[in-house]
Amino acid sequence: MQNILSTNAIVSAKNNIIFGPINSRRFGMSLGIDLSPSTKQCNFDCLYCELAPTATVNKQTEVITVEEVINELKKHLHDKIDVITLTANGEPTLYPYLDELIDAINKIKGQTNTLILTNSATLSDEKVFHSLLKLDEVKLSLDAVSPDVFKKIDRPFHDIHIEDIVANVIEFSKVYKGKLFIEILFVHELNDTKEEIMKLNAVLPQVNAARIDLNTIDRPPAYPVMGISYKELHTIAQQFDKKLPIHIASRTHAEPNNVYHTKEEILNTLDKRPLTMDDINLLFDDASKHSLEELLQTEEVSIKKVGKLEFYIPTKNFKRKKKTH
Repeated sequence: MQNILSTNAIVSAKNNIIFGPINSRRFGMSLGIDLSPSTKQCNFDCLYCELAPTATVNKQTEVITVEEVINELKKHLHDKIDVITLTANGEPTLYPYLDELIDAINKIKGQTNTLILTNSATLSDEKVFHSLLKLDEVKLSLDAVSPDVFKKIDRPFHDIHIEDIVANVIEFSKVYKGKLFIEILFVHELNDTKEEIMKLNAVLPQVNAARIDLNTIDRPPAYPVMGISYKELHTIAQQFDKKLPIHIASRTHAEPNNVYHTKEEILNTLDKRPLTMDDINLLFDDASKHSLEELLQTEEVSIKKVGKLEFYIPTKNFKRKKKTH
């Protein structure tokens, strides 16, 4: 199915290629494909990565074959899987036969969606750029837009520049026809500053994304850095343009802060930032949840589905009323 380059070592790792299925709150029942099952191969050495620190690379030197991946996928794929997720111990787009693999998966996937989790850096490669267009869903990481902050958090391979990543993410979002997700992972006292959020806020409106996930450290990191709390994530979410499809993805540091909200406060909160039921359970007390139910019944609030998530949003009627006051 492909010619293996002489500089690559063919690796057999059948037992580690497929993992899951995992019930992902954001993407549904996910069956994972690890495109670097034997070792970490990445063009970033992120501070928050749960994998051990490793020197960055710009290509894979240990490579599994497309046939191996497809043979293992056929053994595990069934109609209860929502999404086939391409990932890696490292960066999956460094896999040299990604285009051929996506074509092969598309032939057997049936109604199952395809998804890749990538750090966005290889969108500068024209072949990778066009290969990702063939996927049903793409999740791009964008932790920072300032060069100094980007280098501190993501520790990229020497010839990777955030200015190029930002330009390529914007360009990709304009031509991609599937569901595009952006993820920002916040690290305490690095990219959670007002200055960096302001710079992200200037870039993100130019990206045509279905959802922008705000996340923080969920697992023990490779380096001595800390995540931020759910409350801090919620505060950051409020600082972004309210037109952006912001979603707080992390629940690891979430502590209930259930307080009472009037119906007007609920509508104003949802107008500034649509919330999922997980958010509501953390932020609203029982009386406020009852008021939310009444707002649903009177159609002043509706539910909008984005991917596998449902967001509570004010209806157009509320927005018209708001403008007349």
